[in-house]
Amino acid sequence: MKHIKRRFLSFLAAAAAAASLAACSAAGNPSAPAETASEPSAPSAEASESIHPENTSKPEAGNSSAPAGAADNSAGQTDTDRNAGTPSPNAPIRVGSLKGPTSMGLLALMDSDDAGKYEFHMVTAADELAASVVSGKTDIALVPANMASVLYNRTNGGVSVIDINTLGVLYVLSADASIQSVADLKGKTVYLTGKGTTPDYVARYLIKGSGLDEEDVTLEYKSEAAEVAAVLAGRDDATALLPQPFATVAMAQNPSYRIALDLTKEWDLLQEGKGSRLVTGVTIVRNAFLEEHEEDIRAFLSEHQASAEAAARFPEETAERIVRAGIIEKAPVAEKALPYCSITCIVGREMKDALSGYLSVLFGQDPQSVGGALPGDDFYFE
Repeated sequence: MKHIKRRFLSFLAAAAAAASLAACSAAGNPSAPAETASEPSAPSAEASESIHPENTSKPEAGNSSAPAGAADNSAGQTDTDRNAGTPSPNAPIRVGSLKGPTSMGLLALMDSDDAGKYEFHMVTAADELAASVVSGKTDIALVPANMASVLYNRTNGGVSVIDINTLGVLYVLSADASIQSVADLKGKTVYLTGKGTTPDYVARYLIKGSGLDEEDVTLEYKSEAAEVAAVLAGRDDATALLPQPFATVAMAQNPSYRIALDLTKEWDLLQEGKGSRLVTGVTIVRNAFLEEHEEDIRAFLSEHQASAEAAARFPEETAERIVRAGIIEKAPVAEKALPYCSITCIVGREMKDALSGYLSVLFGQDPQSVGGALPGDDFYFE
């Protein structure tokens, strides 16, 4: 078992630098595998590959915020300043994303852009992507949901959200067959990433919503998803909350574990009739660009939706694209993780209801997680 743990920690070293809150079921709410032992088998020989999930740091340091310097500069930004980075009419539209699952639904569009209409770039750090938006070097960006709200607040309404590209990707893994609902976590210890991160907010919200008190469940925090996964590699009796693709790889490393709870489904049960969804990633646009290129943005939305649908319809091809993009090293692992993700393209009123409800929950947990205030109606593009 010590040998397994050493192998697992070695494999995760490359992923640790990216930290994690991942994202990926096309066209709204694809059929994710059942959270039982009947789920698709996890990868086996491929368990040693590098993965690049999105950053999952605290609100003021990572996926939840723009870089400090960018925030200071953006607060007093004028329309002229925001236009400084706007390309000429014939220049390609600059699209930025994170080197992780939130980019998976964009890969078919990347491959089909033979005319050079778009200029795509992927980065590993969320704060780098935020800085490129604030500086005007990126026109469209696929970012963590709460980062979009933070950027809206820090740029005085300088960005709008145009679609939800990824729903929830958080899963509870356990070998304990008695865990069938959040309420079944009573008396358990759950390993998850650091206090004050999005997984922490979601876990505490669902625990309370299930009728439990916070003291009924012991939340054992680790600094990164890699450390949580390492716990599972070294023992057979733990319960952990992990994002994809870490969850799939962890089950490959130790087949004793299964998906006990899909937190996207648990969220939907708690929010039934309210419209709110568990959202991981959204697509934003700089308003200075939107004002001059609304037709291009609407065309992008159509192409993005088709690309997200292709990810679900053609999993083998999508897996190969994921490998070529450097998100996951081996196609078998990518293909196995894909159905557990939540690649989508939700727009309009449905997008607003889903995202505004999610941000309201985060705001209730910690206002700074969304930038100190909830976005206004102008944040939501329709």
